[in-house]
Amino acid sequence: MSGNFRKRLYKSAAAAATVMAVALPAAPAAAAPDERPEVPVGTWLAARSQPAVQLTSLTYTGTVAVPTSTINQATFNQLVEQATVAVTEGRISSDERSIAKWLFQRIAADVDTYLTTTTPERKVEAQVGGLCTGWWVTPDGYMVTGAHCVQVGESELSKLFARQALAKFNEQDAKEIISGLRGIEADEEIVKLAQQIYVTFNSAHMQIRNLRQSLSVVQSLPGGGVDKTAKPVPAELVSVGESYPGKDFALLKVNGQQNLPTVPLGDDGDVRTGDTLYISGFPGLVTNTPFFSLESKLEPALTEGPYNAKRTTQTGVPYIQTQAPSYHGNSGGPVFGKDGKVVGMLIAGTVSEGGEASESESFVLPVSIVKEKLGEKNIKPAQAVTTTRYNEALNDYFRHHYAVALPKFREVQALFPNHPYVAKFISDSQQAISAGKDESPSSVWVWVLAGAGVLVALVILFVLAKVLRRRRRRRSRPDSPFAAPQPGGRYAHGAVPPPAWQRLPVGQASPPVYGQNGYAAPYAHNGHPNPSPEQTRAVRYGQFSPSPDGNAPQVADLQQQIADLQRRLGDQPPHA
Repeated sequence: MSGNFRKRLYKSAAAAATVMAVALPAAPAAAAPDERPEVPVGTWLAARSQPAVQLTSLTYTGTVAVPTSTINQATFNQLVEQATVAVTEGRISSDERSIAKWLFQRIAADVDTYLTTTTPERKVEAQVGGLCTGWWVTPDGYMVTGAHCVQVGESELSKLFARQALAKFNEQDAKEIISGLRGIEADEEIVKLAQQIYVTFNSAHMQIRNLRQSLSVVQSLPGGGVDKTAKPVPAELVSVGESYPGKDFALLKVNGQQNLPTVPLGDDGDVRTGDTLYISGFPGLVTNTPFFSLESKLEPALTEGPYNAKRTTQTGVPYIQTQAPSYHGNSGGPVFGKDGKVVGMLIAGTVSEGGEASESESFVLPVSIVKEKLGEKNIKPAQAVTTTRYNEALNDYFRHHYAVALPKFREVQALFPNHPYVAKFISDSQQAISAGKDESPSSVWVWVLAGAGVLVALVILFVLAKVLRRRRRRRSRPDSPFAAPQPGGRYAHGAVPPPAWQRLPVGQASPPVYGQNGYAAPYAHNGHPNPSPEQTRAVRYGQFSPSPDGNAPQVADLQQQIADLQRRLGDQPPHA
């Protein structure tokens, strides 16, 4: 196959592909796989991050022991004498109610002076703890949260147990001391003073025995969806830093996990003053209220607010101040920039003098500290196919490409059956398709078929090229019926020689090659010069044309040609 013919063949294939492409409808411009659809940042970010944000639970269990108390009679008698003097001097009223209040106030101010421990010892099993927020950083179960979410100081722990376990004892002791006020009807003030006496005394003399600590992550059971079947899954404490204002970081590990959804880590430089930050977590005002269902409590809340400033503690720990609202229970939650990457972790908020949290001032541990702590344990944040497919499916879903999103959501459910939200997206996608709301690009399959068509065309052209090449080889064989004349002017296998007007003497120019206009193209052969244009115009479109001298071929010549042909045919053996 000549180079010119091969070029024409390839041009034909390209032209065929072009024609097929023109005939097909234009494909819509495809969005980048992770490009945010035209939905609010918060909507897009919440859907992507929620599967990786989990409710964490810290629980302490132990036996609380507290002794029985009794009045120290000697010191109490001295107090009575002081009360008598105060009444005599007119510093307190002489009625018994006023005297009783004055006595209780003095005892509450110094309980260990007027009360003493005795038997029997009273015991109660108690459990205290708290809820925080954590987030997966690896598909095999490593989770990040705050240090104060996984451990409590001794002083704070005693206060928690005192509030939880001593309420019954405090109430019982207060009633007994009030009953000693014979003939005096206790009002609200006396009751509060009596209770305060025993809250202080019992807390000071309480002991906690057989203390046990447990950490867990609240997960849903197989089948998808967060509902009443959710249960705590034990977590191991791998690493813990210092509570705020230190590097308030903790690393947990939940064993037996795979394909968990995760969130990507960004850099501190991804955000700066004025940028909007997004906090994901579980506010205690929801998780601690009895009015909401468990399903509602286990869905993270997303708040947003501006990046106000970067702060540094006296020990040199950086923190980001933001106006994004946060609450008790949000601690340990991831903080995102608008690109969906984690830029920090919510740790603390300001508290008013009355102990109420301020919504307008939250403090975030930068993600650089999180990376530093992960590096100390050689933990590398990673993303499973679960997250990749889920994010792709979400983008398709928000673009109303439900038919495209549906198989991806199903793949996520197969990879991670415990996924809390994918079942809902599958159901919603199916309903949208049934309702005729699907806007998936219909040209996807058209383009697939187009590609197949072009491929078939190329295969056909390739086969044709091979056939032509094979024919060319056959012509070059001396025994081919299409072979060139052998020495002496004979043609092999009885091939019919060309008529006299088309023959050229052996060793001279070969038969003409026809150009695009039907005329033979002049060319040189065996070093001979190209024939003149007049010599190349012997045949046009298969019809006879006048010879160069204007005379038609002689009849005698034609008769001689026929005779030669008959002779040659007669000399050839029959074909097999």
